[in-house]
Amino acid sequence: MKFAQSVLAAALALAVTGAAHAAVSSDQAARLGSTLTGVGAEKAGNADGSIPAYTGGLTQAPASYQAGSSFRPDPFENEKPVTVINAGNAAQYAGKMTASTQELLKRFPSFRVDVYPTHRTVAMPQRLLDNTAKNAVGTKTTEGGVALDNALPGVPFPIPADGYEAMWNHLLRYQGFALNSKYDSWNVDSSGRATLATTGNAYIEYPLYDPARTSAANESDVFFKTKLYYQGPARRAGEAILVVDAVNPLKQGRRGWQYLPGQRRVKLAPDIAYDTPNPGSAGSSTYDDSWVFNGALDRYDFKLVGKKEMYVPYNTYKLNYHKVAADVTTPNHVNPDLMRWELHRVWVVEATLKPGKRHIYSKRTFYLDEDSWIALASDEYDASGKLYRGAFAHMAYSYDVQAPNSDNHLFYDFVTGSYNITGMYGPYGGVKYIEPLSKAQWAPESLAGAGIR
Repeated sequence: MKFAQSVLAAALALAVTGAAHAAVSSDQAARLGSTLTGVGAEKAGNADGSIPAYTGGLTQAPASYQAGSSFRPDPFENEKPVTVINAGNAAQYAGKMTASTQELLKRFPSFRVDVYPTHRTVAMPQRLLDNTAKNAVGTKTTEGGVALDNALPGVPFPIPADGYEAMWNHLLRYQGFALNSKYDSWNVDSSGRATLATTGNAYIEYPLYDPARTSAANESDVFFKTKLYYQGPARRAGEAILVVDAVNPLKQGRRGWQYLPGQRRVKLAPDIAYDTPNPGSAGSSTYDDSWVFNGALDRYDFKLVGKKEMYVPYNTYKLNYHKVAADVTTPNHVNPDLMRWELHRVWVVEATLKPGKRHIYSKRTFYLDEDSWIALASDEYDASGKLYRGAFAHMAYSYDVQAPNSDNHLFYDFVTGSYNITGMYGPYGGVKYIEPLSKAQWAPESLAGAGIR
């Protein structure tokens, strides 16, 4: 693997100084906006031009977009693949694919990777870029990397020195302030039978990205909260959960509440975290699998391996906004005709389970997009070191509001031969960017309001 020079320099500095969680120097930060973009990605393209230089992202909606709509047409719908990878030529491209992608090609002759021209579509609001420059020299991790200090709204570590900093960039990735979407979650078993796991109505807020906020985050501040109302299938209708994450999970751990209509009461749900099976996917993934990774960083040691060019799902408008679930949920794997892959530079982070900690995954490898800091893919390994599961996030940039979105995400289980795709909002019109909910609407008691069948 070819490491980014900045990572090697940072690693050497850490070895000498031992300052494992310090901000970068002003000289390093000066690269932002020059050789690096405002979020820390390399501005230049790659050697052969297959990854273009960054020119500011997708700043204009396609002509087919209707202003104010939550349905976003594919700006690249007329493009054709430049490369098609299948079982016959997979070895030629193995170095640019995740272990899970390679496993899918090995197992299923019908699986293929259609590689399209690379488009660096992500553009961030200027206020976040301004804050990111300040974060580069002012933000630090605490609690051994597990918590944050002095992070303004923006990327906390645009020039990451270790795996914890890179993962915080993912956890605090910008996806807007307040979002709402109705979606389906489907499970497809090894026989190819598709079953609706849940239909949900999700409200998500990222409080640190409140446009009115100007102060840095302190350890008690909430950076993520979500409220889910399950509307289907019939046996799940009326259930609801609420989850809240704070900047320092060791001092303010994840808070969770659940409403079950049969019990007619809201109760604390402290197990909505880590490797607890997620009922939203009918147990086919863990709670911390959602969005490829979410929650606290305290169970793993995170190592920043370096940067690599890889084929990853990107600009997946065709899949995300597809309206017919049966077209998507084909046997063994998601329909390749609806998937778009592109070559992008990603940060590779290896997570190894800490001694004495428990999780069904002993090791995880994450692949973080350099332009958005979204975790686009991951490989999960069991206690014996065998590939257990693989995840992919389907990122489509919401060009009308200047925010990337990866709520549509996918999990393959290589033990059972099944898969789950969650966040299929296409049948319901897409992701909506809304006014934030009121304090009363975020109170746990509010879950009961929609909990009657």
